[in-house]
Amino acid sequence: MNYDDMNLNRSVFGSQANRGNILSTEEAKKLLDDWVTNPKLVVHMQQVEHLMRMFAKESGYLEPDQHRWYLAGLLHDADWEKWPDTHCRKIIEELESRNIDPEIIHAIASHGPKYFGVEPETEMDKMLYAFDELSGLTHAYSLMRPEGYKGMEVKGVKKRLKDKTFAAQVSREDITDACERAGIALDELIKFVINHQIDAVSID
Repeated sequence: MNYDDMNLNRSVFGSQANRGNILSTEEAKKLLDDWVTNPKLVVHMQQVEHLMRMFAKESGYLEPDQHRWYLAGLLHDADWEKWPDTHCRKIIEELESRNIDPEIIHAIASHGPKYFGVEPETEMDKMLYAFDELSGLTHAYSLMRPEGYKGMEVKGVKKRLKDKTFAAQVSREDITDACERAGIALDELIKFVINHQIDAVSID
């Protein structure tokens, strides 16, 4: 993969004048319905938005901020299916055209720093980056278990992380980097994902 082709070549997104401007839940879901038909991709974004919202809630953020975290999680891969060659650019441009809060847009732009060339700065940025890959691997592991997430243990997820042939598309390097940036131990992050992803939408 040529990462240079994905580089956004900028670090400022949206306008500070639009701080506080958000999409409603209905508007965000309508955008997702219009852009995404792959049910597995929809589930991934729903799982990440649930993790983001729950982390914000448990960290003491109030509802307006929880909703901003939710939007970043729900829409971070919204353009992946229809515009894979311009992944991230299309959703950023769409949200900028709607005058959405720049912090939400920056979180989406920084969810893959080695790809998009944007460094995660805020806690929202760092947690979206942290949850993205780990959520996908944990979900893949749940699908091979008779009871899914029920009874899942941290050591089981870590074993799959070490097996590079399992969910091979998941970047182990990104997971390690994200944990370091967020200042969260891998075991703690895995435990959070297990405990909360079971409540998110699931699909075989």
